Amino acid sequence: MPKPESFPIDKIYVPVKRKKALKPELVQEIAESMLEIGQQAPILVRPDEGRFVLVEGLHRLEACKSLGEATIIGLLVSADTAQPKTQSFHSAEAQAESDKMARLKKLRLEKQAADELTAASGAGTATRSAERSEKGSRSNLKAPSQSNRGLSESRPKTLSDWITQQKRDGERY
Repeated sequence: MPKPESFPIDKIYVPVKRKKALKPELVQEIAESMLEIGQQAPILVRPDEGRFVLVEGLHRLEACKSLGEATIIGLLVSADTAQPKTQSFHSAEAQAESDKMARLKKLRLEKQAADELTAASGAGTATRSAERSEKGSRSNLKAPSQSNRGLSESRPKTLSDWITQQKRDGERY
């Protein structure tokens, strides 16, 4: 059985007939799953004149593209080989990828909880200060919502952005 390896997404050609079967809602669902648990099954590609042609795994490929990934785990199959059914791959590389994704999920959830706690404590402080002041200025009440807005704008849009942000902030990922 071929060994799973990493393929550059920009070198994978998707036949036009396959593109017609694309379901955006399924791509979104798979992308969310990949953020939580990682890629569970490799795509299948075959070599073709300096590029790879997608044999199976269109939605997984598109999910990785939507997450901003540059590579994807796949199996190289020959053109004359019948399409083998994908199985959950159990190589050391796959296990390492699963472990990495589990750590990323844990860190993301911890960060999200910390952000929510910070936002909640900021809102509580603003509420107490407004209660103390009978006159109460509107600018005091607006400050927490502006800081909350800043938190959502700084949230990374892709897994790669999140990893970059973690490295920049000195966090472990």
